[in-house]
Amino acid sequence: MVGVSRVMRDSVSESMAGVTAAKNQHQVFDVSLPQSGSKCFDDDGRLKRTGTLWTASAHIITAVIGSGVLSLAWATAQLGWIAGPSVMFLFSFVTYYTSTLLAACYRSGDPVTGKRNYTYVDAVRSNLGGFQVKICGLVQYLNLFGVAIGYTIASSISMMAIERSNCFHSKGDKNPCHMNSNPYMIAFGIVEIVLSQIPDFDQLWWLSIVAAVMSFTYSTIGLGLGIAKVAETGKFRGSLTGISIGTVTETQKIWRSFQALGDIAFAYSYSIILIEIQDTVKSPPSESKTMKKASLISVGVTTLFYMLCGCFGYASFGDLSPGNLLTGFGFYNPYWLLDIANAAIVIHLVGAYQVFCQPLFAFIEKQAHQRFPDSEFITKDIKVPIPGFKCYNLNLFRLVWRTIFVILTTVISMLLPFFNDVVGLLGALGFWPLTVYFPVEMYIAQKKIPKWSTKWLCLQILSVACLIITIAAAAGSIAGVVTDLKSYKPFSTSY
Repeated sequence: MVGVSRVMRDSVSESMAGVTAAKNQHQVFDVSLPQSGSKCFDDDGRLKRTGTLWTASAHIITAVIGSGVLSLAWATAQLGWIAGPSVMFLFSFVTYYTSTLLAACYRSGDPVTGKRNYTYVDAVRSNLGGFQVKICGLVQYLNLFGVAIGYTIASSISMMAIERSNCFHSKGDKNPCHMNSNPYMIAFGIVEIVLSQIPDFDQLWWLSIVAAVMSFTYSTIGLGLGIAKVAETGKFRGSLTGISIGTVTETQKIWRSFQALGDIAFAYSYSIILIEIQDTVKSPPSESKTMKKASLISVGVTTLFYMLCGCFGYASFGDLSPGNLLTGFGFYNPYWLLDIANAAIVIHLVGAYQVFCQPLFAFIEKQAHQRFPDSEFITKDIKVPIPGFKCYNLNLFRLVWRTIFVILTTVISMLLPFFNDVVGLLGALGFWPLTVYFPVEMYIAQKKIPKWSTKWLCLQILSVACLIITIAAAAGSIAGVVTDLKSYKPFSTSY
């Protein structure tokens, strides 16, 4: 939901500004305008920011609660009743704390009047600079590429789940109802190829509203079904230490416990968009104060929701908790409710895939324009008349490159269609660098914390501890992929 929150930011700013000229929130106005004391413009010459504590909290909650919630019951099952909720609480605390550090880096220098950083990369550039900016960009874009693969896998599984639930309903629960995932991934890829050619897709304001509604729809249905299952059986399943040896081997228990850490980390990740959300907040009070309160509220609400989803899912199925709560067929009925939930997942991911990829698309196309400014293939737009609409600007480079990108993510998804493993790996790879390392290092640079001081040592210990957790989670996810590959034939996965 990274890009979705960005869309929401733009739409909220536009609607609350009440000015039609605000269509482009990032327009810079003439510095000769009377900025100080202006009722229309902020100190940087941009339209007055109108975001509040509550809008910022809503943005974060919308961004965080997504497809990651579906794997929390499985993650809790690997860790058990003690470690599962404890790890979720630990991740929530670390995420909140590092978010407060990151919020302090929105302005460089003075926390009230210093230069604004509009994006995460801008903050890294202002506070750390040099090679670290390139590392940050590389991690971000690799993470976005991985998310595109993860969303392709998740959406195809949900499309199959709709057909399988109807199959179970008509032919009985005992019917295997096997089907291949490839046609669904190809169908998803074709839709994304078409949508990827829409200019300024990330500026479609209604997209964030749809995504928010869909996220809460399928998350709430999953929670509701878990509660209903516990009420029906009248007992809480599971154990204090998680999935038992015998159901899995000792080695599998270790690797799956590590992978569960990555799944939980993926569910909590939102630091990459915090600066952009903060850029919508008005002042006074200072943006960092508002953002710290917003992070506390949103992380608290999200943690409560995650605890309920993960714990009730585990209580319903115990050791047999599915990797994806709505597609692992722990639930069969009511089948129409499952269909609604999975349709909501597909609708959410179709749009989220595009919005996530917009920064990556923009980066590649900007680099191409700078390196080959005289190439008509890259720079020329062809006017294509569309009856009833304005002319469509067809760019051949955009057409070819974005199509190749979607095809590549689709093929990789068909080669590695393992939802839990991919989610765990994405969570592991993004958690330490983006949620912990860069916020800690930027805060140290911003506040000029002396090396080897008590605070510096505590921050470094936190960073190293989270690095160890990230390495363990990545190792567990990679081990999961290796295990799956032993009994897997490329392009022939069926469910």
